[in-house]
Parts: sequence; structure tokens; C-alpha cells
Amino acid sequence: MPEGRQVFPSLSVLENLELGASTEAGRLHWKTNLDKILDWLPRLAERRDQLAGTLSGGEQQMLAIGRGLASAPKLLMLDEPSMGLSPVMADFIFERLTQIRRETQLTMLLVEQRVAEAIESADYGYVLEAGSVVLQGTHEVLSQNDRVRQAYLGM
Repeated sequence: MPEGRQVFPSLSVLENLELGASTEAGRLHWKTNLDKILDWLPRLAERRDQLAGTLSGGEQQMLAIGRGLASAPKLLMLDEPSMGLSPVMADFIFERLTQIRRETQLTMLLVEQRVAEAIESADYGYVLEAGSVVLQGTHEVLSQNDRVRQAYLGM
């Protein structure tokens, strides 16, 4: 899922999701995946015939995530899924990603500046500064590290 949503504005929500199912696995599991996506992201079900360009920013982000899931990936890569979203919508997105990961065991690679949420949802993480890894470890290691707590979590 690229940074900045990158939905196809002149296509409907459903058409955008169908484009995500262009892989062999996506086509094979399309009906089942669509049901799951619409269950996890019910706003997309409500707007399935609406043009993607008319959705709010949060709805477009849901659509971008749904389109990625439609491919039936083994790895879902997400670049800044909270960028440009209200705190409430960003919280919703993180809750859904956590739910999806818990229910599917899908591996997710998340690049995110909202450190608290990223650490909370991660099994393992890396802290980068100026392009270099300065710390890595499990959720527990990162959340208990004094440097992370001071610099990124405001503690």
C-alpha cells in the first residue's frame, strides 16, 4: 500500500478493490476476500458503488488497504497508513490492521511515524534515525527502552 493512498478516483470502490485482486491468488479467492474486506472495513460496503475520488481521506485509506488485501498477499507492506488522517481515523486504521493481522496471521511491514501505535501493533520493530537503524527489538524491548520512551513516546 503506497504512501498517499493512490486510489483510482474515476473508478468505484468495488472496481478499485477488483483491481487489487489481479494476482492469481487474488482472483482465486476474490469472493471470500471481498467479504472479509467489507466486514473489516464496513464503510467500503456502504460506498461500494461510489467513485473513489469522492471518498474522504480516511475512506480512501481504507480503500487502499482493502485493495492491497484483495491480492491475497503473503506480505502486506504499508507506507505511512496514518498520514493525513484525523487522530480518530488513524486510530481506527490501526485497530483494523491489528484485527486483520490477528485473524489472518498476515505478515505486515509497517513504516510509520506514529511511534506509539507502531510499537503497540508490532511483534518486532526497528527505530531509524537519519536512515540508520539505532534500535531494534520486540514490542516489549522497544516500549521499555528509555531512549524510545523519551524521544518518541513523550515519557
